[in-house]
Amino acid sequence: MTNELDKILIKYDQPDFEKRFTEIRTAVVQVTHFEFDSEKEEQLDAILDDVSKRGDEAVAEYTEKFDGVKLTPEQFRISEAELNDAHKAIDKKLLKSIRQAIKNVKEYQSKIFVGKNKSFKSTGIKYTPIKRVGICVPGASAPLPSTVIMTAVPAQVAGVKEIVVVSPPRYNGSIHPVILATCQELKIKEVYRIGGAQAVMALAGSTKTIRNVDKIVGPGNTWVQMAKKRVLGLVGIDSIAGPSEVLIIANNKANPAWVAADMLSQAEHNPGSAVLCTESEKLALEVLTELKQQAEKLGRAKETIDCLLKFSAIVVCKNMADVIFYGNLFATEHLQIQCGKQSKKIAGKIKNAGAIFIGDYSPVAVGDYWAGPSHTLPTGTSARFFSALSANDFVKATSIIEYDKKKLAESAEDIIRLAEAEGLDAHARSVRIRQQE
Repeated sequence: MTNELDKILIKYDQPDFEKRFTEIRTAVVQVTHFEFDSEKEEQLDAILDDVSKRGDEAVAEYTEKFDGVKLTPEQFRISEAELNDAHKAIDKKLLKSIRQAIKNVKEYQSKIFVGKNKSFKSTGIKYTPIKRVGICVPGASAPLPSTVIMTAVPAQVAGVKEIVVVSPPRYNGSIHPVILATCQELKIKEVYRIGGAQAVMALAGSTKTIRNVDKIVGPGNTWVQMAKKRVLGLVGIDSIAGPSEVLIIANNKANPAWVAADMLSQAEHNPGSAVLCTESEKLALEVLTELKQQAEKLGRAKETIDCLLKFSAIVVCKNMADVIFYGNLFATEHLQIQCGKQSKKIAGKIKNAGAIFIGDYSPVAVGDYWAGPSHTLPTGTSARFFSALSANDFVKATSIIEYDKKKLAESAEDIIRLAEAEGLDAHARSVRIRQQE
C-alpha cells in the first residue's frame, strides 16, 4: 500500500508541476471550507436556522443524530461534581504537566498582551476585555486538554470573566475526563457536552439553557469552522482553524527520518495535510522512503496514508528562492524550517504562516503543548490574513479622542471643508457652531 506514496513526489521539471502544486493547495483549502452552493452548505444553513428557531430542542436532536447521545437540555451542562471528580481522578503526573503548560502559556501571553498599556493621550486606544467567550474543544478522535489551555489561558490573561466550553459527548456519552479536569484546573465552571454546528449556533444565538457569548474561538472540523464563519457578525470569531496542516522547508542538512515523522504527525489527524518543500532531490527521496517505512508502523496507518495521498506532497523546487515562494503561497498553519544554520535567515523571509518552527529541534508538538503561543492557528491558506490566537484577540480596541477648545479651533476649518466636500452639512455645522461662541 505504501508504494502508492510515490504519487506525492512532485518535481519542478515536470510539465504538470504547477498544476500538481495547485491541486494540493486547492485540496487543502477545500477540506477547510465547503464549496459554494454545495449540499453541505445547505445542510449547515438548515442546522443553524433550526437551532436559531427551536433552541435546546434542536440542539438535543442534532446531538443524538450526529454524536449518538440522547440528552435532555438539563443534561447539556457538566455539573460541578463531575468537574471535581474528574480533577480528583486525573493522573498526578499528567496534572503536573498540565499545570506547567498552563504556566508556560500564561507567561508568554502576558508578555505579548497589548492591553497592559493603559496610558492615553488626547488620541489613543482603550483596551477592554470581551465579557463572555465560547471555546470549541474538539472531541472526535482524541481528548484535547491542550486546546482548553491554548484558548482559555489567553482569554484569562486578557481579563475575560466568563468562559464557556463546549465539546461533543464522544466519551461514554460525555466529555473526556481529562478535558473536564483541565477545565476545573482553570476554574472554568460552564462546560456543555455538545459540539458541532449546533453548539456554535447555541453559543452565538442563545437558547434557554445556553446564554450567548460575544466571541467564539477554537479549532474544529469543517462543520464547526464553517458554522463559525456563518455566525460572524452575531459574534466575533478567531479564525478558520480547521483540519491540521504543516509545510516543512528543508535542505540537505535536514534529517529525513525527522522530516517524515513531522509530516506524519499532522497527516494522522485525518484529515491532515503535510507538505515538504525542498531544493534537494536527494532529501526528497529519502523522506519518501522514510514515510513508507514509518507510516506502516502507525496504529492509524490506513487513514494516515490516505491523508498523505489526498492532501500532502513532497515538492522538489529548483532553488531555495522558489521553496520560499511556494511556502508563502501555501500560507500554511504550521511552517517548519529545517535548514541547518540557514534556518533563521529563511524564517525572516516567510510572510504567511500561522506559526513558524525554526530548527531541527522545534517540532510542531512543542507548540501544540508547551512553548506558550496558542496552537489555535489559521488553516486553508487563511494565514494570509488571519493570525495565531493570542490574548490580544480577547480585548476590544476602542479609539479615544479628546479635543479641547483651542485644539478644535486649530482644526475647525479643515474639518468643515472636508465635511462640506462630502455634502454633510450637519457634520460641518456641528463644528462651526462651536466656533460661534
